[in-house]
Amino acid sequence: MIAIGGTIGTGIFLSSGGSVAGAGPLGALISYTIVGTMVFFIVTSLGEMASYLPLPGAFSTFGARFVDPALGFGLGIGYAFQWIITVTIEVTAAGMILQYWWPNLQMWIPALVFIVILVGITLLGVKAFGELEYWFAMIKVLTCIVFIIVGILVDVGAVGDGFIGGKNWHIEGAPIVGETARDRTVNVFTTCVWAFFSFGGTELVGITAGESANPGKAVPRAIRHTFWRILLFYILTIMVIGLVLPYTDENLLNSTFASVNEAAPIAPFTIIFKMAKLPGADHAINAVLLTAVLSAGQSAFYASTRTLMAMGREGKMPAIFGRVNSRGVPLYSLAVVTLVASIAFVADVVGSGVVFTWLVNLTGMSALLTWLSISIIHLRFRAAFKAQGRSIKDLPYVAPFFPYSCYISILLALMILFLQGYQAVTADPFSAEGVVAVFVGAPVFFLSIIIWKVYHKTKLVPLMEVDLDTGRPIIIQGTSHHVEVREGQEQEEKLPIWKKILRFVA
Repeated sequence: MIAIGGTIGTGIFLSSGGSVAGAGPLGALISYTIVGTMVFFIVTSLGEMASYLPLPGAFSTFGARFVDPALGFGLGIGYAFQWIITVTIEVTAAGMILQYWWPNLQMWIPALVFIVILVGITLLGVKAFGELEYWFAMIKVLTCIVFIIVGILVDVGAVGDGFIGGKNWHIEGAPIVGETARDRTVNVFTTCVWAFFSFGGTELVGITAGESANPGKAVPRAIRHTFWRILLFYILTIMVIGLVLPYTDENLLNSTFASVNEAAPIAPFTIIFKMAKLPGADHAINAVLLTAVLSAGQSAFYASTRTLMAMGREGKMPAIFGRVNSRGVPLYSLAVVTLVASIAFVADVVGSGVVFTWLVNLTGMSALLTWLSISIIHLRFRAAFKAQGRSIKDLPYVAPFFPYSCYISILLALMILFLQGYQAVTADPFSAEGVVAVFVGAPVFFLSIIIWKVYHKTKLVPLMEVDLDTGRPIIIQGTSHHVEVREGQEQEEKLPIWKKILRFVA
């Protein structure tokens, strides 16, 4: 369910409309198919490594082990910071969503409440995170399924004002927007940038593997279904929007650039529900958006704290970050994440929001570089596996289409990187600040790698010296047990449930 919930966010509910408006119904469908292919390959690459070595740091740890310790440091810093800023984004969005129902509500009040709630959930441990994520994901999944069914019924005229069919694919400028073949191609690939943000968070499956009861079974099972989930929740959703709504509908583009509370009544989901004569559609979508930001918020706390925890244990951050309590919660990492997120939120509320905008751009670049790095790390993992004479049969899960899947993912990531720059450079009117904002994350990422590499004089890890064993689980009677007891981790005492409740209350 985390594999599903990690890929369904506010992007599919809001920015999907902008994709159809920018590239047309067929252009948006092609864009989401391209990025969906990239996501599938990246998840399968990460799934292969995470099911074999289920470590909390996932790709940051893999980067240090399989490529260079400096790469692991750069990935860890970038990924942790990316999710810390996401905490701020999500609590801000939660406040704006509640303002839809209570317009005079001061935004900092619900934001503060949500920060406290999210910290409380994190303190309860990974079980609470998994349980809540399961239900949040269920709500979003059911919403998408209902939307697809309702959208098809509207299109064929079973509900609403009459038969639509494929009319919107044949209006002027459709199905792919652009006067020339070059324009149409550019629009399709430029829309990939929006699609990329809609799929953000998919790699969280690799992080959660470190605390899964049986990662050798759970992770491969989740990965195998990724293809069908992408097809159902993204490709079909985009197709329905393109069939029912003309790409010229101003609401499609407005829903992408409006603030969260303004976007609810003009989101593609809301419009189609209203076309089906379903009352209260705007309130329903607003409620779903609230669950989406809560889901993203707790995922942000989880991913950032576990990344800092892994870096603390690997010596890339102070060792205190690696310490956990009896429920496996890294308290010191949680304290730092909460503090930085709160400072960023206060800076956004008090200031003009310019610095915060730059931070958001930095996180976007960090996500793209993370995806690019996962494919590179997977290539090194397999090279080390082969060099050390290991058998592919030892892998709990084998990524399909390797190594071509990695090559395609790297190519698509570079393409999206180029298109982000192209959008900034060709913007009308041109803004130098806009260009810098797009690429600000890249210098931070590469500078952190260079500083660590120069200071610690690290080198590319030789294939024969790549550690493929530390942290690898062994299977005993169908359950997964790690070979080592990780440093700094306190083992939970076996107490009766009533004593655990009393201890927790105390």
